[in-house]
This record gives sequence, structure tokens and C-alpha cells, in this order.
Amino acid sequence: MSTKQLEEYRNSILDAMTEISKYYVGNPETVVKIMAAVLSSGHVLLKDFPGIGKTFIVKLFARVMGMTSKRIQFTPDLLPSDIVGTKVWKQNLGEFQTIKGPVFANLILADEINRAPPKTQSALLEAMEERQVTIEGETMLLDRPFIVLATQNPVELEGTYPLPEAQMDRFMIELTLGYPTDDIEVLRRRISWQSDDPSSTASIMLDSKELLEIQKYVESEIKVDKDILEYISEFAKCRTDERVLAGPSPRGLISLLRISKAIAFIDGRDFVIPDDIKKVARDVLGHRVILKPELTLEDIDGERIVSEYLVKIQVPK
Repeated sequence: MSTKQLEEYRNSILDAMTEISKYYVGNPETVVKIMAAVLSSGHVLLKDFPGIGKTFIVKLFARVMGMTSKRIQFTPDLLPSDIVGTKVWKQNLGEFQTIKGPVFANLILADEINRAPPKTQSALLEAMEERQVTIEGETMLLDRPFIVLATQNPVELEGTYPLPEAQMDRFMIELTLGYPTDDIEVLRRRISWQSDDPSSTASIMLDSKELLEIQKYVESEIKVDKDILEYISEFAKCRTDERVLAGPSPRGLISLLRISKAIAFIDGRDFVIPDDIKKVARDVLGHRVILKPELTLEDIDGERIVSEYLVKIQVPK
């Protein structure tokens, strides 16, 4: 692929992020990281308090990227069949007919995912990893691209359930949006939009076919040097930390590799540098580090462990 091809694809993505930034008032790095995950075919978990704009930014991405999208509102009474679908007996046909669930779309907004019990959350496991679902013994492939953007309230809030570790590991990146950088700007835009949800008025900058092409380019054409691979593998040392019960999985290290390639692409390079990895290492590996039970009450979490290793691990020249 030529440098011209890189610039064409990159300009399309930069235009999409510019359009998103017209509506989203927040940290621009958040938009970059979500976009990098989308380009890497990775799933994103947005964890923050209610009213921050988690659902809004997901709807913006679905609109601007031109993907078919479905929203699943997770509630305590939601069933697995409400997500993947089921088979219904059709009397006039004399046979069972498959009724597809909302998971059959390019982008799934799993809203307040931790309000459903683990049995329902587990319905997404096969879809998120293998891009397929099994409905009463029949395996069906999902549309491509397939990306889950989930929102989660802090587990300390009433009526929420912690996500199983297996499901957390399937999210490429976990982000916290934080409060807006400019509350006055939020209020000003609210007046000009005359709507609480102006995401439907955003311009469509891409379509699913174009996105697939860019994803393929990022995967196949962004180069990773041997020293960079060794640098990424060094984060496996977190597993042997005396404070850690379980460290980053191989899937986690692969996720760090893939999203680092997307970060390099967004920055206009066809090769990965250590700074690409540093930018997202906490977000990719932090939620995969499980601390020993005796440390749960201390002021320490997985991101802090990863931050310490970012300092310890020697950076390749």
C-alpha cells in the first residue's frame, strides 16, 4: 500500500472524528481511543457515573461511521434470548422460524450492561469473541464489522452487578469519560440544538464497507518491529506481581498490539512506536489485572499496577 492510500484512509477517519467533536464536549483523547478500538475491531467499555454522555458518544459513533446499530437496554429482567434471538413455532409453516435478536447489527450499544445479571451478560460472550451466536443449536455469523460499545455504571451503585472476568477480558479497552471540559459549552450547544439528543443530525462520514477496508489496512499494513513486540510482551510481568491474582491475558497483549497499530495510523504513521503503546496501555490492560482479595480496600487498582510497570519496563530505542 502506498503513502497516498494511508493519507486517504487517515483523512477519512480524521474527518469522522472532527464531526464527532462538533457534538461531543469532552476530552479529545477519548474520541481518539474509541476510534482506535473501532479501527481494531475491538469492543469498548465506557465506565462512569450517569449523565456523563456515555450513551450519547456511542450513538454519535454509530451515526458518523455509517454503521447499522441496535440499542440493548440492560435490565434485571432481560433474558439471553432478548439479545441473541430465539426460535418460534410457526403454525402456518409447520416449522420453527429463527427470530434474530438485536445483536445482529454492526454496532451494538449495550446500555448499562451491568444492570443485568451474569446469565444475561454471558449471552454476549460468543458474539464478542467469535462474531457469531448459537440459537438453539444453530450457529449464525454476525454482520461485519461487529463492535460492542457498552456503558457501565460504577458497580457500587444500587442495582448493578460486577461483570464476569471472562466478559471484561473481551473488551479491548475500558475508558472513563469524566466530566465535560467546558460545562458552559455544553449548555450553549443545548440551546442551539433545541434537543437533548442531536446525534441524529450528525453527518454520515463513512459506511460499513469503507470501515472494513480501513480496518483491513490497519491490520495488514501498519508495521511492528521486533523490539516493539518484546516491549509489549514485557507487560506479562504484571502476572507475577505479588499483589496480583491474575494478570493480563494473551488476549490482552494482542489487544494492546492491535490498538497500538490503530493509534499509529491515526497519527499518520505506518509503524508503531513506544509512545503508541504508552498512550493506551493503562486502558487496555488495567481492567485485566485482578488484585488479590486482601487489597480490595486499599487505594490501588489494575491501572495503577500497569502504570508502575510502564515506568519499570525499559523502552526500546
